[in-house]
Amino acid sequence: MKKKLRGAVVPMIAVDREDTRPLHRQIYDAFRSMILERRLEPGQRIPSTRALGADLGISRIPVLDAYAQLLAEGYIESQPGAGTYVTSSLPDQTITAATSTSPIKHQPHRAVSDASNKLSVKLPWLYRSGAFSVGELAYDHFPFRIWSQLITRHVRRTSASSMNYSDPMGLKEFREVIAAYLRTARAAHCDASQIMVVNGSQQALSLAARVLHEAGSGVWVEEPSYVLLRDALTLAGCRLVPVPVDNEGLNVAAGMKLAKRARAAFVTPSHQYPLGVTMSVTRRLELLDWANRFDSWIVEDDYDSEYRYESMPIACLQGLDLASRVIYIGTFSKTLFPALRLGYIVIPPALVDRFLAVRRASDLCPAHLYQAALADFISEGHFAAHIRRTKRLYSERRSALVEALRRELSGEIEILGAEAGMHLVVTLPSGVSDVAISQKAAQEGLWLWPLSRTYLGKNVRPGFILGFGSTKAEEMPREVRRLRRFLAKESG
Repeated sequence: MKKKLRGAVVPMIAVDREDTRPLHRQIYDAFRSMILERRLEPGQRIPSTRALGADLGISRIPVLDAYAQLLAEGYIESQPGAGTYVTSSLPDQTITAATSTSPIKHQPHRAVSDASNKLSVKLPWLYRSGAFSVGELAYDHFPFRIWSQLITRHVRRTSASSMNYSDPMGLKEFREVIAAYLRTARAAHCDASQIMVVNGSQQALSLAARVLHEAGSGVWVEEPSYVLLRDALTLAGCRLVPVPVDNEGLNVAAGMKLAKRARAAFVTPSHQYPLGVTMSVTRRLELLDWANRFDSWIVEDDYDSEYRYESMPIACLQGLDLASRVIYIGTFSKTLFPALRLGYIVIPPALVDRFLAVRRASDLCPAHLYQAALADFISEGHFAAHIRRTKRLYSERRSALVEALRRELSGEIEILGAEAGMHLVVTLPSGVSDVAISQKAAQEGLWLWPLSRTYLGKNVRPGFILGFGSTKAEEMPREVRRLRRFLAKESG
């Protein structure tokens, strides 16, 4: 311990009565800066509150308040009968970070996980508001009045018990409504005891990755696939095995050649993301057979199955599963609004306890209010009515986009996946940089998600994923002409 410096020298402190800060704060700030900058040494004695107050020409009270705060935070220490000193336990090196005005040069590659360094960071086109933004909906057609009434109803019913931690699986009434909906609309085999309510499909994917995988375990992902799915798997330490997708969906035979004993396959069979392919029944049965034979799991992301424009909705893969190998994920972000942050997982009975344990370690439980309101929204028929209205609306917008693309870019592009969902894909000639075009377009509010970023391997197809949910049909021709201008600039 350093020797105490017993002589108390009055430090250079000035107080300004016109300063917006109160006097005690000015004194506190001055002492704190001098201590951190080593203008006051560890163990150095500072004036008594009475002496400093007299020297500054102010009342002793603000000095007492300042000293009390400095003492509470450990900058000074007081010894009865001996005085007050700068704390002697400060480290020897000069501490400048708290008072420096010059920027600190951070080195993000140090002291962070390898997994976080691998995540997608610079995605200017991700979930922005404007033309072609993927994931944006027709918010102006949402039934705000009905939703507000339901929210108000449940706010008025708020009780002490509803403010406590709730069931980590989710509100029972809400889970029962979801189970009934899935059995009817998606031909799923489930009951409320298997359903876990989550904060959107991204949390569902993250939970599934943590439950199913150990560091380094191989998992099949579709090639191409959803970027944020790959990020969730990377954080869980998985080894990603890209399995090619053709016009029948995931190529199971190719997956078995690449990694026959992979721990799981993450698939979007009803509407493959991003290409829009529907997995054939042959491939579905092959995938289920693979999971049964090799004790593997299938994670089915059924993210926008409600919207299909040229046929009836496709039954989910989980409904064909007789051996409980499929973990089914759904979300309300695509049908209602993403800020709702409500999704669900249908968990095989043998895994419910494992999912519960991981859920508790992640965020304990879902919020209560929106679950209660949405349970009524569905059970009273408002959800089905909203799907019918928006399906007609999105069908019109899709048709307007396809027509404009064919008129403006005929012969230059190929259109894929326009039969369902709220996005389609246009492919570009080889050698065109979709990333460069997307970055330039983003500067002018045109949100083109580059198709090449959804590939892991070398056989990359350039193109764009174009969302059409938020752009009015009459605005599509203008926005496609803007897209054509960007393509023209790139081609020179």
